Amino acid sequence: MLSPELKDNVRQFVHDNRARRSLIVLGILCVLTLPAELLCNSRPLLIRHGGGWYVPALKRYTELDFGGSRQLEPDYKSERFRALISGERTAGKAGLPDSDVAILGEFDPEPGDVALTEESQAILRDFDPEPYDVQASPIGAQAILGEFDPEPDDVPLQEVASSKPDPAMAGKGWMLWPPVRYDYAAISTDSESGRDALAAPWAQTIPASGLRTKSSWIDGHYLGTDDRGRDVLARLVYGFRVSLLFGLSLAISSTLVGCMLGAVQGFFGGWVDLLGQRATEIWSSLPQLYLLIILSSLLTRSITILFIILNLTSWIGMAAYMRAEFLRGRNLEYVKAARALGVSNLSIMAHHILPNSLTPIVTFFPFSVTGGILALVSLDFLGLGVPSPFPSIGELLAQGQANLHATWIILPTFLLLTGTLTLLTFVGDGLRNAFDPRRRRL
Repeated sequence: MLSPELKDNVRQFVHDNRARRSLIVLGILCVLTLPAELLCNSRPLLIRHGGGWYVPALKRYTELDFGGSRQLEPDYKSERFRALISGERTAGKAGLPDSDVAILGEFDPEPGDVALTEESQAILRDFDPEPYDVQASPIGAQAILGEFDPEPDDVPLQEVASSKPDPAMAGKGWMLWPPVRYDYAAISTDSESGRDALAAPWAQTIPASGLRTKSSWIDGHYLGTDDRGRDVLARLVYGFRVSLLFGLSLAISSTLVGCMLGAVQGFFGGWVDLLGQRATEIWSSLPQLYLLIILSSLLTRSITILFIILNLTSWIGMAAYMRAEFLRGRNLEYVKAARALGVSNLSIMAHHILPNSLTPIVTFFPFSVTGGILALVSLDFLGLGVPSPFPSIGELLAQGQANLHATWIILPTFLLLTGTLTLLTFVGDGLRNAFDPRRRRL
């Protein structure tokens, strides 16, 4: 059950239209971007083939799972795979796919097949002392096929030649794709717009060559591509999710650590408070940026390492506020009464002082989230954050600065970042006005 005071605080926040609407917009953005794989993915969400259901967005498959001949993950966008799913690819000689039959047709002619050329005969002599007896030397045929398949051992020739096509796999299937058929790391190739990297979402003329390119919408890039050919919209969606989760995680961890350290210093006081304050002052005097550069050079850069490094100093502000709250609260009458009744120190701190010291925690939490997002974006912008191709708002800002003519990169990224920080600030202002009794009286 909520206390009457807490109910009144919540009511005050709800009546703040700006804060309430900002929280609703942030909630909608979170709900949309948390399942980013369902919005932007290079793999289909669902495949129906041969009477079975496949979920490539959640599980990795090989081409063999769909009746193909390779143990590699298929290229779901290729004509080869689309033909395989639709049932247009029929099994050829000895159960081999059409493309492999065409290859073997050059080396193993039958009546009516393509005749051997002198060049083909010369190739066969290099691999097989009996150039016309391919069936007698499967090893030689495998060596020839190895020229065309980077992993010739995936499907032994004996297995393929003896296998028969599965009638169940010959039925027509279908694929369900997400709205954006690219993830944050997919690089565009063979673009129909005429440009892979820095493709604009509108038709434009390249000044250097005078070449007229089409809109990147023709390739499914609704916000264009970056300087490496990756989809900008997909990187924004994934980058927003990473930044928001990073900021929330950093705010939660720093709040917990700051509350514990500040509560211990403020409740016990004396030498505990004195030594704690001196240690905090020494630790806070260390330059965080230099510390980050040194640790990043010694350790492999990752989102986990950044999270740990930023947690080393992010708790200091919250610890100072909680120390002041516990210094004030330990001398109140109800605390003295609980201590006289024999209540343990831990119970007094957790059940008596902490519930009455939540104002700094609640009001400063949105600003802590903002600080965490800004810290990650700043480090990525300076090149000290997570390595590529990890999705990053800061890396997109750096690309926009390096390519000022590519306004489709810098503008959406800038608007998303400033909009998110503004919404968080409005929510923080609403919480501060609702939970601070001095501001409510004003």
